[in-house]
Amino acid sequence: MLDTIEQYLKEIKSLSIQNHEELEKYRIEWLSKKGKLSVLFDAFKETEPGLRKEIGKNLNILKKEAEANFQNLKEIFDNKPKAENSKSLDLTLPGDMQKLGSRHPISILRKEVIDIFSRIGFVVAQGPEIEDDWHNFTALNFPPEHPARDMQDTFFIEKTDSAEGQNIALRTHTSSVQIRYMESRTPPFRAIMPGRVYRNEAISSRSNCFFHQIEGLYVDKNVSFADLKQTLFYFVQELFGNQTEIRFRPSYFPFTEPSAEMDITCQNCGGKGCSICKHSGWVEILGCGMIDPQVLLNCHIDPEIYSGFAFGLGIDRMALNRFKVSDIRTFFENDIRFLSQFSSLLV
Repeated sequence: MLDTIEQYLKEIKSLSIQNHEELEKYRIEWLSKKGKLSVLFDAFKETEPGLRKEIGKNLNILKKEAEANFQNLKEIFDNKPKAENSKSLDLTLPGDMQKLGSRHPISILRKEVIDIFSRIGFVVAQGPEIEDDWHNFTALNFPPEHPARDMQDTFFIEKTDSAEGQNIALRTHTSSVQIRYMESRTPPFRAIMPGRVYRNEAISSRSNCFFHQIEGLYVDKNVSFADLKQTLFYFVQELFGNQTEIRFRPSYFPFTEPSAEMDITCQNCGGKGCSICKHSGWVEILGCGMIDPQVLLNCHIDPEIYSGFAFGLGIDRMALNRFKVSDIRTFFENDIRFLSQFSSLLV
């Protein structure tokens, strides 16, 4: 056994270890439970009593040498930069490119819409998502008994029956920003108001309890419905292409008179009929109309001098058409497999 110990001692001193991987092999070979030192200590138990003192002394020297060698090399390798540790490092190899994220499809479409209207002189205005009754309802000609004021459509934060207090709610449309904009400015002006709105509606493939709108208005002298139609026709042609057809249908909104809803040919089926357009070939994308004179008066604008039009479009439903998606809920499930498809549309 003394010869074996002397041989092992020479081996340990002559070893050339260059990196962590080789050091780990050394640890397993010499210092693990099944390593060479453990085998020697097991054999030492069977040694004759007269030889134990000398063999035990040399065995401990071997053990200390093996452990000290391991610790010294470990400290050296731990303090070295990784580049110096690796034999396989090739500095001529190209680096790993970081993957770029992508804009959300709603954000992509929102920016496209803003860019289109910016080209014809519309500026962007913002407003709070928590609104009072005056800006969200009263100034827009919503009478006290209007269904939109009911809890089934509106998320109220603070509701009061007092004549002095005002109901506070999550805004149900970005028309409230139109009121704030008109209150603080003198015509002429034209602006669009993008933002998120909230309604207490059933969630389905075509609707959600929150969605995104862009509303716009133009107030000046001698503004007519023809100006409204031409503005919206330009917008649709720019966003969906020259092949897209439009149609206006008479409608009713408390804050516009006359009022209309505008449809476009379904981009999902090309007008042939599908579940998105309810097999009609048409998809409603916005409501519009001439601003009611009373709304102008509520904002301290003289309707005898000025007139204007307003419109409001839902970005979420337009995104269904624009990107040919069948379920509106897909936009908000945060599925990276879905969202990564829009990385090529970074704008």
